[in-house]
Amino acid sequence: MSKICAVFGGSRGIGKAVAKLLVQRDYKVVVISRNLDVAKATTEEIGGHLALGCDVSKEQDVHRTFQEIVKNVGNVNYLVNAAGINRDALLFRTKTEDILSQISINLIGPMYTCKAALRGMVQQHGGAIVNIGSIVGHKGNAGQSVYSASKEGLVGFSKSLAKEVARKNVRVNVVAPGFIHTDMTSSIEETSLDQTIPLRRFGEVEDVAQAVSFLLCSPYITGHVLVVDGGLQLQI
Repeated sequence: MSKICAVFGGSRGIGKAVAKLLVQRDYKVVVISRNLDVAKATTEEIGGHLALGCDVSKEQDVHRTFQEIVKNVGNVNYLVNAAGINRDALLFRTKTEDILSQISINLIGPMYTCKAALRGMVQQHGGAIVNIGSIVGHKGNAGQSVYSASKEGLVGFSKSLAKEVARKNVRVNVVAPGFIHTDMTSSIEETSLDQTIPLRRFGEVEDVAQAVSFLLCSPYITGHVLVVDGGLQLQI
């Protein structure tokens, strides 16, 4: 089986780290982002094979993206869903459009991309999907109820999908990062939280990328959530 991997949200943060690591491990990597120019810049920087623009909340956009991948690179064997947004606010202050956008991008988007990728994976009788969740989905956090719902919903979706496609030798897993140095955590005081993390530091995007790579190439792991949180023990 060829090693063609589509990384949605691959232009920055965790997705970019995943794409970079997979290129180093000889995958043919397609970097996909809502912003095509940023996707192109990242692809050139890491030595990827193709850059595409896509709004994962639009099914037709996702369908077109996979058509472009097949046309230019080949059938997708591996899929990483790292695209995501957060709009932190207490629920009663959250705008309806912010609720819908988080659910659409964080949860419905991966449903669209998985559905599109599975056709080729099932035909090839093999493939692997890793969806990027969040420890916040499991533990909860004030001001992130909608984000938490979207990420924990992704876990339920992934576990169920894993059971649906296992007989076709397609694996589906989730990586749930804790506090990782990204744009999303840039406003958090690290010193205020390191007492709750046994490793006494925030993680790096490369730490999550290693976990994603492990799950992509592990032939007997499916329906699993791999937590990457430095041993976070207390409620956040």
